[in-house]
Amino acid sequence: MKQLIENAQHIVIFTHMAPDGDAMGSSLALYHWISSLSGEGRSLSVIVPNAFPAFFNWMPGAKDILIYEKKPEVCNRLIAEADLFICTDFNDPKRIGPMGEKMLQNSCPKILIDHHLKGQKDDVQGTKEESIWAEEHVDSKASSSCEIVYKLLSTFNFQLSTEIATAIYTGLMTDTGNFSYNSNNPEIYEIIAHLIRAGVQKDEIYNAVFNQYSTDRVRLTGYALYRKMRIYPEYHLALITLSADELDRYHYQVGDTEGLVNMPLQISDVYYSVFMREERPKPGTPKPRIRISFRSQGDRPVNIWAGEVFHGGGHANASGGELFGKLEQAVQLFEKSFPLYVKKS
Repeated sequence: MKQLIENAQHIVIFTHMAPDGDAMGSSLALYHWISSLSGEGRSLSVIVPNAFPAFFNWMPGAKDILIYEKKPEVCNRLIAEADLFICTDFNDPKRIGPMGEKMLQNSCPKILIDHHLKGQKDDVQGTKEESIWAEEHVDSKASSSCEIVYKLLSTFNFQLSTEIATAIYTGLMTDTGNFSYNSNNPEIYEIIAHLIRAGVQKDEIYNAVFNQYSTDRVRLTGYALYRKMRIYPEYHLALITLSADELDRYHYQVGDTEGLVNMPLQISDVYYSVFMREERPKPGTPKPRIRISFRSQGDRPVNIWAGEVFHGGGHANASGGELFGKLEQAVQLFEKSFPLYVKKS
């Protein structure tokens, strides 16, 4: 991996649509590390498919990130000229939208760094589909892609700068719900100790991510919990749905529903929580997209449910999926399927 990076002159780092803290952290940590390597004339870019939440604007290097939806011509040129791609926190080119096709048109080496389960595709003859990745660094047991990035960089005996440490800590913190799930491995806290010694201000990071809400976001959260939360007590299950019209009513901004799916788990006898958010159709997509988040507690996996019913996946206790269609259709499919995947009391 290091040799591929050192030999490349035009590197592009990708992460997935609707970038979260782990996507931002893993891509920016690599950005800062590669920037520190010796070598003149190297161009390095981080490109995301669409806008990331404003509460990540403070992250070192965030101002340098290119947003494909805003500058497609510039991004397409960089993608075409690249001689190395590094993809973080996703394992399917479809997860980066139109950029995925552009990336595949360039035959240069591609490095994958991810912690999500990857489906194995077979062709008609029954042989395994050829991988597009020159290197795959995947660990589905890792708490986050940032954890994998940290371990990779550690093998290179790298200099842990405050910028790199801050990016990695942000991904660790956000992808574990502030260390409330997927975080029982003692090694995570050894990593955190190293990051703090490198200058991470953990309390300031928490405040920057979780305590910078707008009034509209707080009111939207209250509305969602009071008006839109349904409880299925026999299954210890909660569902929250928000339509595009409801989001517009509260002037929804990217990231305003981040963490909402976790809130029903604060109820004493709720162990599963699902949140559905409707996105209006975009040009070329006649149906709205329903984004679906799944959370659970303890030995109650939701990733199989997300994968088999809603074309998604993820960790046992934190997964995602989607459906193209009406919100009512997504709810109907949810109610039809949950008895097959949720433990009954």
